[in-house]
Amino acid sequence: MQKSVIIVAGGSGKRMGTETPKQFLLLKSKPILMHTIACFYAFDSAFEIVVVLPKEHISVWQQLCVEHNFNIKHQITEGGSERFYSVKNGLEKINNNGIVAIHDGVRPLVSKETIARCFKKAEETGATIPVMPVVESLRKVDGENSKSVNRSEYVSVQTPQCFNIELIKSAYQQDFSNTFTDDASVVEKFGHQVSLVNGNIENIKITSPQDLILAEYLLK
Repeated sequence: MQKSVIIVAGGSGKRMGTETPKQFLLLKSKPILMHTIACFYAFDSAFEIVVVLPKEHISVWQQLCVEHNFNIKHQITEGGSERFYSVKNGLEKINNNGIVAIHDGVRPLVSKETIARCFKKAEETGATIPVMPVVESLRKVDGENSKSVNRSEYVSVQTPQCFNIELIKSAYQQDFSNTFTDDASVVEKFGHQVSLVNGNIENIKITSPQDLILAEYLLK
């Protein structure tokens, strides 16, 4: 079955305290986004890879590829005003009938095992996401009040989120909603149940300087 991945890289550097978009920040001497792409290429070099970038970042990325001699084959497409529209644009570049993964550009430490679990389960169920158990206590906030909740009933969600291509393309024909927090929520709104598999604890989303330090450590 043909495998594809859409890597959504539309972040800014605001929380990082830098003008450089976070996906272009250096991690072990290479932009984070290059590490992310390489994860999927290392898993299967035949992957169809689509990278979604804001229009104003495309030329910057192309120059970075030249500077770092980055030659993993991938397509580039323009992002939209919301992540929903960016993913939708990426899906338009996928022309096969297999399974597509949708992954955050700033998750450069996804393991081969997580990728394999996601694709295998998506072949069986049509829609799957990697998750991790919640290890800290949780409280539900209601105005000035709060109450403890059972953390065993919750999980934290990672990417790649994997789907049957026909299913996810159909789901993305829906109108945009503010309730869409990720691709799984789009598919659920469409009426299809999403299955869960184990993620990997190192599969962090780099959004702060502390995350970048941790990623550097984990890569060692």
